[in-house]
Amino acid sequence: MKNPIRASIITVDQAREMLKDQREQRDERFPQLAISGQYILPDYRLTRKREAFKIRRHTFLKKHFRSYVAFDSDNGQTLWIHNFPSLSEACFWLNTGLKPNDTDSAKSYKEWKTEHVTEIETLKEQLRTQHLEKKKAAPAEKPISVTTVQKAKRSKAKK
Repeated sequence: MKNPIRASIITVDQAREMLKDQREQRDERFPQLAISGQYILPDYRLTRKREAFKIRRHTFLKKHFRSYVAFDSDNGQTLWIHNFPSLSEACFWLNTGLKPNDTDSAKSYKEWKTEHVTEIETLKEQLRTQHLEKKKAAPAEKPISVTTVQKAKRSKAKK
């Protein structure tokens, strides 16, 4: 395999730190990001909102089941971010820089996917274990008991 997948799975807090770091350094001439590399955030989606006469663009992370946000900051100065519907598509973009329907590549998405099946499966297994750990860490919620409160009868004062 020529080009192995170097992406790792991150948490929401780490992703927010990366976005905050990028936001703080957007006006600097030569930004130096604190975290560089390729990362994937599962079960979230990136949304952008333009405000103030479209001068500033605000970026938000929203919970979205079976959606992946890919972060690429390999050069240490620029943070590239994209939403993807599948883990393999996010890995393809991080590895080649192309989206699945781009035709400017020597290899297609399907060929790349068949070459990297084992690496994608290890990332999926890592996601499953994280999900199970998260599920076990959440304590069993106590059943909510409903108590009825009786209102005291008020007598009307006669005039």
